Amino acid sequence: MLADVFRPGDAILVLNRRSQEKEIFLALQDVSVVAGEAAEGLIHDELRSGRTFDGALANFSGLHSITDFQQAARDLACLVTMGAPLVVCISNRFCLSETLWFLTHGKYRDVFRRSSGIATVTLGGREVKIHYSTLREVRKSFSPFFLMRSCMGIGVAIPPLYLEPILHKYPRVLSLLRLIDRRVSHLPFVRTIADLMLFYSERVQR
Repeated sequence: MLADVFRPGDAILVLNRRSQEKEIFLALQDVSVVAGEAAEGLIHDELRSGRTFDGALANFSGLHSITDFQQAARDLACLVTMGAPLVVCISNRFCLSETLWFLTHGKYRDVFRRSSGIATVTLGGREVKIHYSTLREVRKSFSPFFLMRSCMGIGVAIPPLYLEPILHKYPRVLSLLRLIDRRVSHLPFVRTIADLMLFYSERVQR
């Protein structure tokens, strides 16, 4: 998808450095990348610099530490050029495969860990508060600065990444689950019960 969205010569703002594979991919495509883990800090730094970008990528929960999505959308609108693409990947409040995993393994306390919209996780030895948003909340927060062009689910049948190593022991099952994901990931209801949702939007005139 990224190869279809970002073009050689583009300067891209990447929020959340922990997933470096995408940065490497963009670099190979001759795309200039400015990246950082602390999304709010990076946005504020770039606002002060006065620099603008040809697009932005918030990959794998890069916006989850942000409490005010509407303010983040307004700030990002100031940082990207008109018509620029914005690709955002966030975790759903409900993940069917994760829920089934917890139920079948007797981890009943974890079944609804996302449903409140807020959870505390440990990253790099420190506790971080994570915010889970719904599709409606994301669409409302980024409008009218960004027009959503598409939305798909990631991890509909495949469990979350922290469980995937277990499935590597069963390659045929994993291949089947990946096939299911590809077939149903764009369906309106199905994408809201996946582990993640991937949004593609464009900067528009307010």
